[in-house]
Amino acid sequence: MKITDITLDRLRLELDPPFRAAWDPEPRRHFDATLVRVHTDEGITGIGSGDTMDGFDAFQHLFVGEDPLDIVRHVRTIETANFHGGVYWPLEAALWDIIGKVSGRPVAELFGNATKKLPAYASSGELKSPEERVATALKVREAGFRALKIRIDRDRVDEGIAAVRAVREELGPDFEIMVDLNQSWRMAGDTAPASDLAKTRKTLARLAELDVFWVEEPLPYADLDGFKRLRAENPGLRIAAGEMHHSTTELLRYLEQDALDVYQMDVVLAVGMHRARTLAEVAHLKHRQFTPHSWTNGIGVLANLHVSAGVGGGPYFEFPYDPPGWTPERRDFMLTEPVMVNADGDLEVPQKPGLGIELDEDAVDRWRIA
Repeated sequence: MKITDITLDRLRLELDPPFRAAWDPEPRRHFDATLVRVHTDEGITGIGSGDTMDGFDAFQHLFVGEDPLDIVRHVRTIETANFHGGVYWPLEAALWDIIGKVSGRPVAELFGNATKKLPAYASSGELKSPEERVATALKVREAGFRALKIRIDRDRVDEGIAAVRAVREELGPDFEIMVDLNQSWRMAGDTAPASDLAKTRKTLARLAELDVFWVEEPLPYADLDGFKRLRAENPGLRIAAGEMHHSTTELLRYLEQDALDVYQMDVVLAVGMHRARTLAEVAHLKHRQFTPHSWTNGIGVLANLHVSAGVGGGPYFEFPYDPPGWTPERRDFMLTEPVMVNADGDLEVPQKPGLGIELDEDAVDRWRIA
């Protein structure tokens, strides 16, 4: 089998009303997605998505004509291309989709088949008042979720903690709450400094009193000693990070120095599926947890789910959900059906060969950017 072509479809869904993501400097008025399709001479096509794949045309010749099953060769090639260009891990997801289809098995089975479903937590995206966040939390629980992640802005800490407190008081001690401080990396255009260690220590002490399950990305990735200090000072509070950390060697250093409780490397935005599996297995050997970031679209959600279910990730899986602004229908507009949790709040691994992706070609044609 040989790769005959790699095509990219760039899609843009107009958002009305816009979505005001906590990590974006401006309201998001459209949602972009890039579909990667790897075509083979045997008629099997693999599909991936995640990062934008900007600049990939300069590297396409490194893959065309090669066997799509030579995954280690392709991972190493993607790593060299990432150094010189963009982030091309969606291509690896498409290759694993082919491998699963060739073998006739879901990719999660090829990654270890540890579980066929994972409890999902609703990952909110907007900054909302305490009253609005409680209203959303009630909808989240009604939809079957047993956990919710709340974002806190570094410049509106008191309001964010008030939202956490309001949800805790309304939903009680059996509903898990995570908090994301979004301080480890900056979005394009956001040049403001992250919250410093002294301020973050005070914030975590307040959140610990509210029985928060974990605090995510509390410090910049460079402050490894700060992460370790936060863990040491808050023994009942898990520290999570790594969602957009692109360096596997640095993540190994985090593991060696036991900096985190939960490792969150995204397989289509950060380190790829093959490398994430290795890091997740090392984390498990150290009795730490792997719960990948999955804030892309349904294809990225599925790629992360297959790796996480394959290696036995958890205790929860991130499910982007913050109605009415961010829903599965908006997120997965290119799919025939949005990826959804079941009535118990679990995300089930599709039992189809590959990643289980079914594109809505009419939607792809409608929203393709000319």
